[in-house]
Amino acid sequence: MTNPSASLYVGDLTPEVTEGMLFETFNAVGPVASIRVCRDTLTRRSLGYAYVNFHNVIDAERALDTLNNTQIKGKPCRIMWSQRDPTIRRSGIGNIFIKNLDPSIGHKELYDTFSAFGNILSCKVAMDEKGNSKGFGFVHFENADSAENAIKTVHNMLLETKLVYVGKFVPKKERLRQKESSWTNVYVKDLDPDVSGEDLRAKFSEFGNVNSCVVSLDENGVSRQFGFVNFDRHEDAVKAVENLHETQLKGKKIWCGPAQKKSEREEELRKKFKQLKLQHMTKYQGTNLYVKNLEDEIDEERFKKEFSAFGNIYSAKIMTDEKGNSRGFGFVCYNTPEEAQRAITEMNSRILQSCSKPLYVALHEPKEIRRQKLAQRHAAARSAKVMRPGVGVGQGPVQMYGPGQVYYPQSGNVPPSGFVPYPPQQMIPSRTRGPWPTPQTSQSYQPYQPPLSYSVVIPQRGRGSRGGSSNNGSGGRGGGQSGGGGRLGRRNQNQGSSIPEQAQISELTISQLAQYSPEHQKLLIGERLWPLIHNVQPNLAGKITGMLLDSGWSIEELFGLIGDDDRLATKIEEAVQVLQRAQQQEGVETDQSEVETGDL
Repeated sequence: MTNPSASLYVGDLTPEVTEGMLFETFNAVGPVASIRVCRDTLTRRSLGYAYVNFHNVIDAERALDTLNNTQIKGKPCRIMWSQRDPTIRRSGIGNIFIKNLDPSIGHKELYDTFSAFGNILSCKVAMDEKGNSKGFGFVHFENADSAENAIKTVHNMLLETKLVYVGKFVPKKERLRQKESSWTNVYVKDLDPDVSGEDLRAKFSEFGNVNSCVVSLDENGVSRQFGFVNFDRHEDAVKAVENLHETQLKGKKIWCGPAQKKSEREEELRKKFKQLKLQHMTKYQGTNLYVKNLEDEIDEERFKKEFSAFGNIYSAKIMTDEKGNSRGFGFVCYNTPEEAQRAITEMNSRILQSCSKPLYVALHEPKEIRRQKLAQRHAAARSAKVMRPGVGVGQGPVQMYGPGQVYYPQSGNVPPSGFVPYPPQQMIPSRTRGPWPTPQTSQSYQPYQPPLSYSVVIPQRGRGSRGGSSNNGSGGRGGGQSGGGGRLGRRNQNQGSSIPEQAQISELTISQLAQYSPEHQKLLIGERLWPLIHNVQPNLAGKITGMLLDSGWSIEELFGLIGDDDRLATKIEEAVQVLQRAQQQEGVETDQSEVETGDL
């Protein structure tokens, strides 16, 4: 078997295992070209497996032979050749299933037992969450002949203390289809406490020969009011269920159905729930609205009253936390799509009386669709960014070839010959400190550049428009009167401003922004945010504006900052702290560099 890519799959990893840990383990065998731990698209949590790419096949073979089942962070890893063609795995050719395994048999013991029959692509013993064997496993051979020989030789053979079953692997979907047309075991519940196994046998024997019959008892010998009846033929079991389900037995109505494992029942419930959810989505498609930016004083009564002007409301609800406080968003469902569309047109971006934030109103989208859109948005954002070089583990600089791809060069910064990058990973910035990047990456943001011929356009407020910054530095709320009470206006009195006087004030709404492309939308919002930030931080206005526009926020959230002085001021302070941390970090790196240079 040839593996020109020299790429290995490493599975059964704990969530804490990183590329650096794997590099330390595998680089001891031979020069490693690249390592990638596969992670969840959105949460960035490890999926428990990784790919290790060597420079040559010989090193990869040595790693497979010597490092398979090596413990990493207290758990043995499982290594096999990387199969870039998924049809090999899905075909099932050469794949066998082994059950009734002794608990002492793990991946290594199973591999040693079956490796005598041919080249093994994959070998695994199923484990529970505590790392104990579940008593079954799988071996995937390179060809079908090896699998056939293994089945003939090992089936019903004693391994350790147990006779094992070995047969061809049957996919789960096919097993379920086979079971649907072959089950013989009937589950009966809601039994009267006095019903015995003999009573069940007498009742069910009317429909065919009963192989076994039992009523489940507790430790005191008291009936648990359910039992099982096993027929010789599938047809007899089906007939018994059809005729005895919800009939009387000793004065009590019983329930009958095919006996199922817990996993099978859960799968059936998932299918039913998914079907009901799909029906619900189809039924209310185009009529259910999502509304956010609801302030605390808006209760459900007023919420419903505000939206009832546009049609008959089927339901209206504001979401609350465990203490009953509003979470700031809710849902309105109309009887017809026309009513819902009318509500979107009239209520989106409207500021309700006694409120300060414009509403966001749109058709409700299921979680799966929102998740897909979010992933696409971040994928597009990542593809436009250039990742910075980092520092490898004991190998000098690390060069990044695409998102999530780590390359450890042996000398210089040139990738190895024949190096094939892995597919890019979805990556999302950390939100532990809000929308800002870590200090090490904050300098990658491009400062926002205000237009040369500047004309400030600010939306009207529900309690009067924001006054423009004049020569004396005053401004704020209150219809443009001097000495306004806005937080930004108060801070501006002490700092002054060098931006031109406002030449124009007009209204801008979310509906108007929606007419433009995403890039143009950010440009329009940036033109309105920059002068507000300039009033507070004139030297960092461009940098902070750029950080806000590149933070990954939605257009609605960015637009909301224009009309919320307190929130904008908070974000400005956070941005300044991030930039200060970045400056301090650069200072530490410079000091360290000087020390190292001095030592040389």
